Amino acid sequence: MPAITRDSLMSLEQYARERPTFRKRVLAHKQNRSLALGKHLTLLFEDELTIRYQIQEMLRIEKIFEEDGIEGELEAYNPLVPDGSNFKATLLIEYPDFEERRYMLTHLKGIEDAIWVQVEGCERIFAIADEDLERENDEKTSAVHFLRFELTPEMQRQLKGGAPLGIGASHPEYAAEIPAIPESLRLSLLTDLA
Repeated sequence: MPAITRDSLMSLEQYARERPTFRKRVLAHKQNRSLALGKHLTLLFEDELTIRYQIQEMLRIEKIFEEDGIEGELEAYNPLVPDGSNFKATLLIEYPDFEERRYMLTHLKGIEDAIWVQVEGCERIFAIADEDLERENDEKTSAVHFLRFELTPEMQRQLKGGAPLGIGASHPEYAAEIPAIPESLRLSLLTDLA
């Protein structure tokens, strides 16, 4: 799948004009690309549109208009776009209470490596996490992780043939499982595969 290029981005002025409509479109799109995994984990499955929006927002917020800055954002975010054989997701660990969140982040170390997907009839595939940089230290994990799920050709074939997709977390401090994700999410994820 092609990467987002400098030439395909809107200028800051154009984005300012088109942002309300574009933002509404992206938020509607994200509804079919997010999944609550238990009460405290959310997976946001990224694609070209969600990452394009993130880049445009970063350029807007940081008022980046010089080529080096734009290229830096593209280099940072393009790896989060699925490339035909995988799903890529942002994992959010969400505890509204500050003290509970702080406590749980110390107990959920390694959670990013315990998230899995499973095409019915195939083996579980565990996430490859945080390829950009380490998001965990000796004391705690981060509340945000970036995951990649690499699917075999057989898994892709089964999914395209209608097989259900399960997703779960297998961590000693947090276990959750969805045997078959909603069909709207499954169909959206199919667009990530070549």
